[in-house]
Amino acid sequence: MTAIKHALQRDIFTPNDERLLSIVNVCKAGKKKRNCFLCATVTTERPVQVNVVKVKKSDKGDFYKRQTAWALRDLAIVDAKDAVKESPEFDLHFDKVYKWVASSTVEKNTFISCIWKLNQRYLRKKIDFINVSSQLLEESVPSGENQSVAGGDEEAVDEYQELNAREEQDIEIMMEGCEYAIANAEAFAEKLSRELQVLDGANIQSIMASEKQVNILMKLLDEALKEVDQIELKLSSYEEMLQSVKEQMDQISESNHLIHLSNTNNVKLLSEIEFLVNHMDLAKGHIKALQEGDLTSSRGIEACTNAADALLQCMNVALRPGHDMLHAVKQQQQRFSDLREQFARRLASHLNSVFVQQGHDQSSTLAQHSAELTLPNHHPFHRDLLRYAKLMEWLKNTDYGKYEGLTKNYMDYLSRLYEREIKDFFEVAKIKMTGTTREGKKFGLHGSSGKLTGSTSSLNKLSVQSSGNRRSQSSSLLDMGNMSASDLDVADRTKFDKIFEQVLSELEPLCLAEQDFISKFFKLQQHQSTAGTTTSEVEEVDGVALSRSYTSGVPQTVSSEKDMIRQMMTKIFRCIEPELNNLIALGDKIDSFNSLYMLVKMSHHVWTAQNVDPASFLSTTLGNVLVTVKRNFDKCISNQMKQMDEVKISKKSKVGILPFVAEFEEFAALAESIFKNAERRGDLDKAYIKLIRAVFDSVEKVANESQKTPRDVVMMENFHHIFATLSRLKISCLEAEKKEAKQKYTDHLQSYVIYSLGQPLEKLNHFFEGVEARVAQGIREEEVSYQLAFNKQELRKVIKEYPGKEVKKGLDNLYKKVDKHLCEEENLLQVVWHSMQDEFIRQYKHFEGLIARCYPGSGITMEFTIQDILDYCSSIAQSH
Repeated sequence: MTAIKHALQRDIFTPNDERLLSIVNVCKAGKKKRNCFLCATVTTERPVQVNVVKVKKSDKGDFYKRQTAWALRDLAIVDAKDAVKESPEFDLHFDKVYKWVASSTVEKNTFISCIWKLNQRYLRKKIDFINVSSQLLEESVPSGENQSVAGGDEEAVDEYQELNAREEQDIEIMMEGCEYAIANAEAFAEKLSRELQVLDGANIQSIMASEKQVNILMKLLDEALKEVDQIELKLSSYEEMLQSVKEQMDQISESNHLIHLSNTNNVKLLSEIEFLVNHMDLAKGHIKALQEGDLTSSRGIEACTNAADALLQCMNVALRPGHDMLHAVKQQQQRFSDLREQFARRLASHLNSVFVQQGHDQSSTLAQHSAELTLPNHHPFHRDLLRYAKLMEWLKNTDYGKYEGLTKNYMDYLSRLYEREIKDFFEVAKIKMTGTTREGKKFGLHGSSGKLTGSTSSLNKLSVQSSGNRRSQSSSLLDMGNMSASDLDVADRTKFDKIFEQVLSELEPLCLAEQDFISKFFKLQQHQSTAGTTTSEVEEVDGVALSRSYTSGVPQTVSSEKDMIRQMMTKIFRCIEPELNNLIALGDKIDSFNSLYMLVKMSHHVWTAQNVDPASFLSTTLGNVLVTVKRNFDKCISNQMKQMDEVKISKKSKVGILPFVAEFEEFAALAESIFKNAERRGDLDKAYIKLIRAVFDSVEKVANESQKTPRDVVMMENFHHIFATLSRLKISCLEAEKKEAKQKYTDHLQSYVIYSLGQPLEKLNHFFEGVEARVAQGIREEEVSYQLAFNKQELRKVIKEYPGKEVKKGLDNLYKKVDKHLCEEENLLQVVWHSMQDEFIRQYKHFEGLIARCYPGSGITMEFTIQDILDYCSSIAQSH
């Protein structure tokens, strides 16, 4: 087996840089007995790879070849079949189970033992060995697992070390001396064993012969041991000395630690003291400013402000744990509290005095503005008070009770002051509207009260008079209240518009300036931060769209401060809304057209205020007043429509252009000039629709009730006037009504012309109506002349009754009658006359056509021609 192992090493494994460690002669279990060798090998290069190689003898010669190799790391289980009973069978579990039968049990055990050693040394993954005798594995571990693996490997290395050249030469000489070495390997091995025993005996004898040298060696060892003992004694003495030094060093180290700890504590204590001194020490100058500082001068206010800020910083310092238990800290905090309370009382008292003084100073200036439509300027007062803004902020943060008290006092003093100023201002406005103008005398308005003391009666019914005296009627349909709009000229209305605009222009900056001052002085935030989302909702009150703002995501303090600004403004300016409403009522009583001016002006100012701040006091107040103005405007329109329903006509005079039609023209022209580019154009458009429908209905009502003037004439003239008005003013929302008015005018013109032309040629008309009736009954046209009532003689008889002279006379009478029906103002006479001329010619052609068809070849013709008709009409028109 040794020779085979040597041959396999040389021929198969050495060329592959592998070393053969163990070999077993096996055959597969249960099959035809074909022997092969399983070899356990390791590579000579690192990292070491361990393999199990199957080697078999070639069929073609006497040499071995490598057939299959498995990596040992792929081996999972080694099954020896029986751990007690010796059996040559064993299994190796690689990717599948390989069953083997060894040539001898000894070879099997040796191979399994080698596999176990290689697994212990080279593999992290441990292979399971089952049915393997524990004694076999223990024999492989003589002195510990690690030593067994290392020793076994070294043994294997020594056992299977490759022969050098000299050893090979000696073996060859030996084998040449024993010719039977190859033929009888066992005999050769036995001979070698005997010779080895002889050599071992010689070695033992040689060792025993060197006993003297061994004794000398032992003596040297004893002397060496004595020297070692002396060295140990010296080391012990040194160790004792070092132990003493160590104790001294430990004491020094502990002392240094205590010194370091003391220094650290001192540094920390100094840091705490410096912190308290730096943050809780108020300068003497600040203390003096808080106790005795001048609150009237700018320098004194600045010193007090700096002192108050320093005091607040000292009071708000974030104390470290344990500071509040120090007696000195408690004393300093109490001192700060006393200073704060003392200065807060002094500041509140001074500001209250300033508020009172401001009321007296402003009252002395009211006389200067009594004759002018201007409000006193509060800017100097605001400028003086804003010097205290930082102190107010300090008071708000330190003593909110006194801050609230100042706020309440400011509202009380300023509300009374503003109430006097605003009432005087509105009295001047009322005087300028009424007391110093002819309207005030005319309507019984006198003094500065602006109240009506004259006649308050109104006309409930409108009489339709002749066109000559229509302009002098005592009541107008567009009068909303008690006064006549036609009695006021454009200059007076313009003056009212300017006064009302000046009132609003004076109030707006006053409110904005006061709101801005309140926000700055009382440190109230009036504009929300960008973190919030403002949602605007449009609420419609009496047709007035008012914007209401709601802020989401805004801190509660910001929302409450905005509410506080609104509450303060509402209390301070509580008289603005009622005074504006009184002024609006007065303007309505003076002239109903003033509601148009007020609606436009008020809408513009509301729109401007809402763009600045939809939730501000000014925006809310003007919005409420705008609702009142809009109600007055709607009431005006309703009264106009109501008075149109109550209209009555005169039975003695012709109607002509109805007064409310002319007044609608005046209203529309004025409204277009007022509402040009106005924000509330939609309100006017809605009023236009209501009024024009009422005008249409009233015109038809008057036309139906008219006895003096034909219905068609009333409809024709008034709708022509309406159409002309709408065409001139170009009101886009009334395009449909303009077309309707034109259609009504055209229809009634045609109806009037046809009706009027039936009078001059009445018999001729009746005759041809009878002819057309016979034709309609089914009689042929050329057979109509055979009818007794419609023969040629009857036709000639009727035609003779209308010679040219009679026709001209009839047309002249018709012209006179039309002239009596039509009014001069609308100037439709020539239009109607021309339409009658065209209609007459059309009827003439129609009659000639009937004569030609029903009386063919008779030679019957009219006694006048178309040219005669044109001459008659032209002559009549020129003569009149």
